[in-house]
Amino acid sequence: MFNRLLIIGCGLLGSSILRAASNKKLSKKIFIYEKSNKNISKVKKLKIPCQILKNLNKDISDIDFVIMCTPMSEYHKIIPKLNAHLSSKSIITDVGSTKTNVLKLIKKQLEKKLKWIPSHPIAGSEVSGPEYGNKNLFLNKWCVIIREKTTNLKKLKVLKKFWKKLGSQVIFMNANSHDKIFSITSHLPHLIAYNLIKTAKDFEKIQKNSLIKFSAGGLRDFSRIAASNEIMWRDVFLSNKKNMVSAINLFTKNLNLFKKNIERKDSKQLVKKLINSKKVRKQIIKLKQDIDKPDFGRK
Repeated sequence: MFNRLLIIGCGLLGSSILRAASNKKLSKKIFIYEKSNKNISKVKKLKIPCQILKNLNKDISDIDFVIMCTPMSEYHKIIPKLNAHLSSKSIITDVGSTKTNVLKLIKKQLEKKLKWIPSHPIAGSEVSGPEYGNKNLFLNKWCVIIREKTTNLKKLKVLKKFWKKLGSQVIFMNANSHDKIFSITSHLPHLIAYNLIKTAKDFEKIQKNSLIKFSAGGLRDFSRIAASNEIMWRDVFLSNKKNMVSAINLFTKNLNLFKKNIERKDSKQLVKKLINSKKVRKQIIKLKQDIDKPDFGRK
């Protein structure tokens, strides 16, 4: 599909793309640019045919497909190197979780000769690092591609084909809709998880008693989400500031309503809310976004 594919950043997502692209033979040659010597060592241990680049210089002049898999706060450091050395024939995409900020950065910094079409594969895990990559990570998962009026349709078609080859279900969105949707479905749940773990630790200090060892399923599951990469999620929260604040306000409003129901012992309203919440879980399973097994299929 490609002659020379470059993956910039080879953590969980980057190494998963490496594994999948190599397994499906989507590029004649695959190149990796990764700043972390620790991660480079781990990539080499995978024994997947690829070439490690020490610098983004003239060696990338004939790369035809670039995937940015670094934290979004790194993009502005990399774009000048792409401007200096990348050919206008190449396609650039990324896997960041917010898109309005990416488009603004592209319009501000990226040379007009280069074409960057943002992507967001809805796949990942609480773990990070090349050792956790999975060639099937994108299988049957959504991948959002941002399409604008100025998007190069020929390159858009190639990008869509690539994600479909990795097993993704592709959907097009504009950046504003994307950031609003995922502020609720992804970003807010992670923020809540981080806050719940902080609340548990604060409770321990106040009560001067260890409670983490008594973690029930709820706290345990939230702790898994809260174990996610802190740099990546810092970037997500700050880059989607407006939507995050709106989501937090809505969450706080509903939390206060739950609080009132409990204070007033309003059993009817409380049960009604709990039942409606269960309906969402059934809908998620029906849409095949999770499996219908107790405890998420854990053994």
